[in-house]
Amino acid sequence: MSQPPLLPSSAETRKFTRALSKPGTAAELRQSVSEVVRGSVLLAKPKLIEPLDYENVIVQKKTQILNDCLREMLLFPYDDFQTAILRRQGRYVCSTIPANAQQEAQSLFVTECIKTYNSDWHLVNYKYEDYSGEFRQLPNKVAKLDKLPVHVYEVDEEVDKDEDAASLGSQKGGITKHGWLYKGNMNSAISVTMRSFKRRFFHLIQLGDGSYNLNFYKDEKISKEPKGSIFLDSCMGVVQNNKVRRFAFELKMQDKSSYLLAADTEAEMEEWITTLNKILQLNFEAAMQEKRNGDSHEDDEQSKIEGSVSGLDSYLPELAKSTREAEIKLKSESRVKLFYLDPDAQKLDFSSAEPEVKPFEEKFGKRILVKCNDLSFNLQCCVAENEEGPTTNVEPFFVTLSLFDIKYNRKISADFHVDLNHFSVRQMLATTSPSLMNGGRQSSPALQDILHEAAMQYPKQGIFSVTCPHPDIFLVARIEKVLQGSITHGAEPYMKSSDSSKVAQKVLKNAKQACQRLGQYRMPFAWAARTLFKDASGNLDKNARFSALYKQDSNKLSNEDMLKLLADFRKPEKMAKLPVILGNLDITIDSVSSDFPNYVNSSYIPTKQFETCTKMPITFEVEEFVPCIPKHTQPYTIYNHHLYVYPKSLKYDSQKSFAKARNIAICIEFKDSDEEDSQPLKCIYGRPGGPVFTRSAFAAVLHHHQNPEFYDEIKIELPTQLHEKHHLLFTFFHVSCDNSSKGSTKKKDVVETQVGYSWLPLLKDGRVVTSEQHIPVSANLPSGYLGYQELGMGRHYGPEIKWVDGSKPLLKVSTHLVSTVYTQDQHFHNFFQYCQKTESGAQALGSELVKYLKSLHAMEGHVMIAFLPTILNQLFRVLTRATQEEVAVNVTRVIIHVVAQCHEEGLESHLRSYVKYAYKAEPYIASEYKTVHEELTKSMTTILKPSADFLTSNKLLKYSWFFFEVLIKSMAQHLIENSKVKLLRNQRFPASYHHAVETVVNMLMPHITQKFRDNPEASKNANHSLAVFIKRCFTFMDRGFVFKQINNYISCFAPGDPKTLFEYKFEFLRVVCNHEHYIPLNLPMPFGKGRIQRYQDLHLDYALTDEFCRNHFLVGLLLREVGTALQEFREVRLIAIGVLKNLLIKHSFDDRYASRSHQARIATLYLPLFGLLIENVQRINVRDVSPFPVNPGSTVKEESLTLPAVNPIVTPQKSGSTLDASLHKDLFGAISGIASPYTNSTPNISSVRNADSRGSLISTDSGNSLPERNSEKSNSLDKHQQSGTLGNSVVRCDKLDQSEIKSLLMCFLYILKSMSDDALFTYWNKASTSELMDFFTILEVCLHQFQYMGKRYIARTGMMHARLQQLGSLDNSLTFNHM
Repeated sequence: MSQPPLLPSSAETRKFTRALSKPGTAAELRQSVSEVVRGSVLLAKPKLIEPLDYENVIVQKKTQILNDCLREMLLFPYDDFQTAILRRQGRYVCSTIPANAQQEAQSLFVTECIKTYNSDWHLVNYKYEDYSGEFRQLPNKVAKLDKLPVHVYEVDEEVDKDEDAASLGSQKGGITKHGWLYKGNMNSAISVTMRSFKRRFFHLIQLGDGSYNLNFYKDEKISKEPKGSIFLDSCMGVVQNNKVRRFAFELKMQDKSSYLLAADTEAEMEEWITTLNKILQLNFEAAMQEKRNGDSHEDDEQSKIEGSVSGLDSYLPELAKSTREAEIKLKSESRVKLFYLDPDAQKLDFSSAEPEVKPFEEKFGKRILVKCNDLSFNLQCCVAENEEGPTTNVEPFFVTLSLFDIKYNRKISADFHVDLNHFSVRQMLATTSPSLMNGGRQSSPALQDILHEAAMQYPKQGIFSVTCPHPDIFLVARIEKVLQGSITHGAEPYMKSSDSSKVAQKVLKNAKQACQRLGQYRMPFAWAARTLFKDASGNLDKNARFSALYKQDSNKLSNEDMLKLLADFRKPEKMAKLPVILGNLDITIDSVSSDFPNYVNSSYIPTKQFETCTKMPITFEVEEFVPCIPKHTQPYTIYNHHLYVYPKSLKYDSQKSFAKARNIAICIEFKDSDEEDSQPLKCIYGRPGGPVFTRSAFAAVLHHHQNPEFYDEIKIELPTQLHEKHHLLFTFFHVSCDNSSKGSTKKKDVVETQVGYSWLPLLKDGRVVTSEQHIPVSANLPSGYLGYQELGMGRHYGPEIKWVDGSKPLLKVSTHLVSTVYTQDQHFHNFFQYCQKTESGAQALGSELVKYLKSLHAMEGHVMIAFLPTILNQLFRVLTRATQEEVAVNVTRVIIHVVAQCHEEGLESHLRSYVKYAYKAEPYIASEYKTVHEELTKSMTTILKPSADFLTSNKLLKYSWFFFEVLIKSMAQHLIENSKVKLLRNQRFPASYHHAVETVVNMLMPHITQKFRDNPEASKNANHSLAVFIKRCFTFMDRGFVFKQINNYISCFAPGDPKTLFEYKFEFLRVVCNHEHYIPLNLPMPFGKGRIQRYQDLHLDYALTDEFCRNHFLVGLLLREVGTALQEFREVRLIAIGVLKNLLIKHSFDDRYASRSHQARIATLYLPLFGLLIENVQRINVRDVSPFPVNPGSTVKEESLTLPAVNPIVTPQKSGSTLDASLHKDLFGAISGIASPYTNSTPNISSVRNADSRGSLISTDSGNSLPERNSEKSNSLDKHQQSGTLGNSVVRCDKLDQSEIKSLLMCFLYILKSMSDDALFTYWNKASTSELMDFFTILEVCLHQFQYMGKRYIARTGMMHARLQQLGSLDNSLTFNHM
């Protein structure tokens, strides 16, 4: 042992002694020394080892690899990944896109939307992806061990001697159970009945010989003699038997008899059956084992008799061989894998599991089936001429159903029109000739075969959807009848309770006349409402009934008025004032099952469950008006293009153009031309009884109102491509209701007179008009009326138009667009319009495009989500065609904005669906376009520059997973589609891309290592995403290049980093090392010089040499990092050990490497772990197996380690006491008071003060501080390199705690168990004496650590543990200082 240097002169000593006389100074000095020691730790940063050039090595060693019997462990498989197309699955029998839509579409946005809804899903499949996660995610699903075979241990038997026989079973580790059951009388003479069951207390015990009895007693006093016993050795099976009694089960015995028992509940019954069957299984296994033992015993006897020469081998060599093989196989199969017994391997932990990603699909809110059964009024009679037939309503009525939300004050569904009239009442109306369905869409002939017009004439069932259910949503029914006169006059007969047949006849007579004359006009009549939901969870209020039928008030007709009426719905005093019509509306509601048959969507496209049987009623989905809020928006997946038109009111009280204009009917048409003879388009959805699509629709008429209000909704199927000529034409008629007999003497009765026209062009600046419009009315309709323009000063452009009331805006009308191919958002529209302009030949100006890109930041959230795949596809397209960096960076900024918005709204799943299924790299043409992966990488680098906008860069970091996933998919598609996957790895991507990847990694690292305090979420996410990206790069790129990126990453960390950075580093290593081909990446093969070596001749690496780390890069790096982490504080050590152990568990459970030879080859990669453990042998050598730490340092807060009373600085037993010269100077200087630890001589002192971990460290240089070791180096394992496992680093002397030791020992035992005998003998031959001693010390520690201490000990320590937890609230340091 070398002597420590002498202390300074006596004068200095006296000064030191004097200093100590001051109270409290000793503690300060100890603190100073501690700071110096801790400061020295931070200076040692392990050097980086340059990885091997992987691609060159596998080419050079091709012959060696191909001749290796385990070559599948050295080579990546050829079919590692491929692209696939998955057919888009919809819920419809045919495409939702009209047959001619793609030909009609001219605008880029419409074309892109159609492409989005038409395209199939594009996937990249990784064949071995199931092996790229944690061991818990392996495809062979690590099974939990049910129970190990039951063993009886001496330590337990000694305890058992003192205890009575009844509790014997439970002490022997056997199964025990007790409880009340009903026992049936199984005497064959008496049939078992309910009465024959007697309640008994059953107790299951294990006897001394391991067999089980089921004893039963009259009460719970099991110390008495049992009333009887069932010997389970004779039991053949336990099965459920409910024939006689509920919850009964039967024990079938060998002698064909049986016992019938019954429990109180199903759960108890199942528990008994499971327990008893488990015992039968154990009995069976024990019997089989006994048989095997017996057989082998007989074999021994036989061989003794036959003598050594004339043994079984000489007579039956083949049989003997197969028997031996079977025996070996049986041993290997029945032997439990070591890690099965590790508690961590059995823990359920899904934290690292990736979320399941599904393709985009149509999603709905809470769906409600509304069945319309009947509408009957008190006023009834027979309407047939001969008065033969049923009694019905005396005139036709028409019901319109819709949903109103009074909480948000809006109508939330389209109208559902129902005709509940009896057949004979329908006959009163003049029939209209039905025409085939061909609206705005050209329906295919196949569709017409499925949907029969007749079946769609009179719908009775509708499906409503509600995204945000709550109790303030109402189902409102509005009832109309044929126009006759005022509402009051029409309702009067229905409001009297006296059922007079005369009144009925009179009403019938008037109704018949009205139906003949005014059959196509309706008038408002009554309304009713009911609630839908009990609560906000969407539970239906099925008990609610419709309110009374209230008479419509001609001054309160609008939807706004309806919402006001509904607001008072729960106020009886208000509702009592409303006039009631006597009648009953029978409509029921129900939930919709997923397999609900025979329904069509709101565009009348049948779903896959549709049956062509005409008798089955068709159910119609009713369009929901989903609130325009991002979180309730789904990305569109189907084509839908509807316009809802709402005429609101007409102000005609001041008009002088027409003599009569009172009973005003509005006719609505949709036209594509303003020429004189142009026909309106047949695209308006018809009403019940009429054609499916019509050319015009009428709003309900108010009698004698010059300023009528309307509540009608007209639904239009819009053409795919809209143009400037598309417009709505409103024609006003005065309808003559008066049909007096005097009229017959005059000229022919005129029913309607035109009293004006109005029109509304559908497009304004290329977008559909949807706000409320106030438009003027003209008295005439000249050809080319759309071209009319006011020029001011009394002049105009276009045809001469006679305006009513001085061209005041008399008509109020609003529209609502529900479209998946048109957008209302101006920024969105402008961007696509500009892209279309530039694509069609106009010169793209970078500055112009940047302006439009920047404006996309202002697009509405809900629009962005709805068109998510379309907008992202377009942005990636612009990215690959950008010629200026500014454009590419701005495109990326918009993508970051979109991605951030999705996350902030909790809609991350849409982005995952997009990347996995919808994203498709553009076809690559080298001369014209660039690749997404290269351009995106470059612009990410620009955004991550320190000078860039930090808000954008923070968002990029936080949501970086999306960008890296796009890079990965783009790379995969690029390689396969351009046949580059066949090239050598280093030729697949250009040097410019390699440079871009390296730059983005280097640019990302400062963000990760510096922002972890200010922005922990962003830096943590970026770290994980980078790891996933690097891992996946191994599949596509030059693997040596990827190794270099890992080195670039690791170089940004240092010993003594804050705990968070250690977490990041080991999370990165965990992810990367989970690569499915981690073993081939480490090349477990000999790297000797000269001729190709056999594996047996191999120079195995038992030390973590630079050569080992170079050749087996990932495993070398991991072991180095674990070694360094073992010198850190406890939390860091646990993280590191956890990563290593989980990786070894994965190797152990991986079914690709299940054979002994595979496992032995894997073990060679981890042999340096022996050296690592030997260096820390004194910290592992803890013989006390108490579950509580023997070292206070692992329980007490880390700060207390610096207190000498708790844990003085210890010199390692093995090492000499020579300390580094630079440390002497500071250390003894601090003790003597010459040098302050806070001077410049210890540069890292400020950061040391925060790393509360190094109080118990002793700094030694492993190169020169272990003289014993070095003196034996000539015999030692590594003759060439004087480097220990850790290089220049520190050896801690504090003991590891129980969990760390056990985990490290499990790793040690796994490698020891897996390695080949040759490898082990070679190790023993090459190891120095001290290394061998340490090796066996570790083995001895294993015996102590995993020793079974007996049940009594376990129970006692469990109680102590509980007691300690109770005391846990006390101050730790206080507790330990008083021990």
